[in-house]
Amino acid sequence: MFSKSRINEPGPKSTGDNEKSKANDVAAKAPIPEFTPSAPKAKPPASQLSADLTITGNLKTTGDIQIEGTVIGDIRAHLLTVGEGATVKGECLADDVVVNGRVVGRVRGLKVRLTSTARVEGDIIHKTIAIESGAHFEGTVQRQDDPMKTADKAAAAPANSGKS
Repeated sequence: MFSKSRINEPGPKSTGDNEKSKANDVAAKAPIPEFTPSAPKAKPPASQLSADLTITGNLKTTGDIQIEGTVIGDIRAHLLTVGEGATVKGECLADDVVVNGRVVGRVRGLKVRLTSTARVEGDIIHKTIAIESGAHFEGTVQRQDDPMKTADKAAAAPANSGKS
């Protein structure tokens, strides 16, 4: 009277269904790549010129530099630190300038700091400045909103001027 329907019976499946089932199993088991945000890159340490080093020539970096020796030439950096026993004869140009030693030449920076052991002979062009008690300074001080940009224009002006 009643007969069983073959629809609900477990049994061998057709070959097309079997391949689809295997493909779905593999896809389900495949690892999902996780998004891992990259860690912020560690800031490289400042380049340091040792106390027994004398350099004649210009230095230019986008990083930080600490001078402990003698530099005869211009220096351009992100953060420039002139050590207590160091001497720089040339222009110092950096976003942040910290002078603990001797600078003979112009100093340009967004933030300029002369510590109590600083000896500066030259003009200082800055956005902000701090001069500690005991620092020795001979020259003029001029505040500018962007002392770095002015340096680029001033350097380019003589090259472009001339007789035509």
